[in-house]
Amino acid sequence: MPLFLLLLTIAQFVSPQAPVRYSYKVINSFPHDRNAFTQGLEFKDGIFYEGTGLNNRSSVRRVNPSTGEVLQKVDVPGQYFGEGITVIDDRILELTWKNEEGFIYNRKTLKQIGKFKYSGEGWGLANDGKQIYMSDGSANIRILDPKTLQEIRRITVKNAGRPIDQINELEYIDGEIWANVWQTDFILRISPKDGQITGIIDLTGILKDTNGTDVLNGIAWDAVGKRLFVTGKLWPKIFQIELVKGR
Repeated sequence: MPLFLLLLTIAQFVSPQAPVRYSYKVINSFPHDRNAFTQGLEFKDGIFYEGTGLNNRSSVRRVNPSTGEVLQKVDVPGQYFGEGITVIDDRILELTWKNEEGFIYNRKTLKQIGKFKYSGEGWGLANDGKQIYMSDGSANIRILDPKTLQEIRRITVKNAGRPIDQINELEYIDGEIWANVWQTDFILRISPKDGQITGIIDLTGILKDTNGTDVLNGIAWDAVGKRLFVTGKLWPKIFQIELVKGR
């Protein structure tokens, strides 16, 4: 059994506050660019904002949710491997994997308007309007000041006191951080106060034809319509889902 699954299983027996388990129900599906190596996904004002990865293939784009049409796109210089994005105010922030450098874009034009620095790897980004959350592949989530983009503090993602690493793409939903766990079919619901895992969502089998695709990665939340979307790297679809408790 993979270490990630073992730790979650152990926690069910040793923790009085074991995470709630969820399965899913597919409500709808939408076309998705099969060439998009999805690293970050957000839904704002009726549009998907997506960051894609791989050297010489990374981009930031605005996408029509219904048709999958790329409405606007800016390519990232080829030496950078694009990672997670988040939309805050009139800016889009994007991480890169190993360059220790992020980019800032104008939300409407996608024109690059700045850069920022950080140490280590960049994986996922999300925000709650007041703080920015950043993952780096470890069990830590960094909390950044939205104005200076400097680190304020960190929390450790844990279950029954045990750190859970490989935290990847992030989304902030109704007071929680939701996170893909790299190379798994799981999304974690995480308390931003202390990093404790409050819920585990199992999306096993959501994509029937996995030929030519990569891992589950991409969570987007429509805060107005209360719709939850998920996708993966090189997936042909974005799925709108509802959670099913206790399965």
